[in-house]
Amino acid sequence: MAGYSTMAGLDADVVECRACPRLVEWREQVARDKRAAFADQTYWGRPVPGFGPADARVVILGLAPAAHGGNRTGRMFTGDQSGDVLFRALYDVGLASQPTAVSVDDGMQLYGVRMTAPVHCAPPQNKPTVAERDRCATWLDAELALLQPTLRSVVVLGAFGWQAGLRAFADLGWSVDRPKPKFGHGARTTIRRGEAELTIFGSYHVSQHNTFTGRLTPAMLADVLTAAAEHAGLSPKRPRRD
Repeated sequence: MAGYSTMAGLDADVVECRACPRLVEWREQVARDKRAAFADQTYWGRPVPGFGPADARVVILGLAPAAHGGNRTGRMFTGDQSGDVLFRALYDVGLASQPTAVSVDDGMQLYGVRMTAPVHCAPPQNKPTVAERDRCATWLDAELALLQPTLRSVVVLGAFGWQAGLRAFADLGWSVDRPKPKFGHGARTTIRRGEAELTIFGSYHVSQHNTFTGRLTPAMLADVLTAAAEHAGLSPKRPRRD
């Protein structure tokens, strides 16, 4: 894939992608059938581009859009319970303009942060295949390449994103430790390319499986976001401990 000169150009091409037949069929089926609670809404039903400024200093890397979240609203982590947790944490530490994200026209802004995913289409059962991840990797490589001049920290939500992120940066010429660093909540590794450095921070994913069971608490997520933002030279608020 040819390199992109602007994030807007990349995003415009992402939303037109039809490279994975299974994902195309699923995202469009969900958009037709809908969930009863959203029966009166028009679903996006297309690949979901990244969200946030093109000169972000921190990137948040998830898994894939949710069938009735990003696949419905057209924006990463917007309109589902996982996104509710993430945006609340970003707001609490001063990296988002408001605590909830419900639609693309709700006024949400991210400060110094961009969010994206290794897979841009909602997959059945939230489980993209390895082939689908690898096919979508060209988009992730292009997005990270555009962010490289300003990027200083990466927050990876979950093991899937951790592996995809390390691979993407290796594709872009960054030196990744061998053996590859293991994922875990609170994991941290630094990669290098020439004199440039990036630090990658691991966090459990904001899935309901983790947040409902207490495996990932708001305080745990806020701590990772704060550490990544401070490392990137942003000025987040320290989360309160009531």
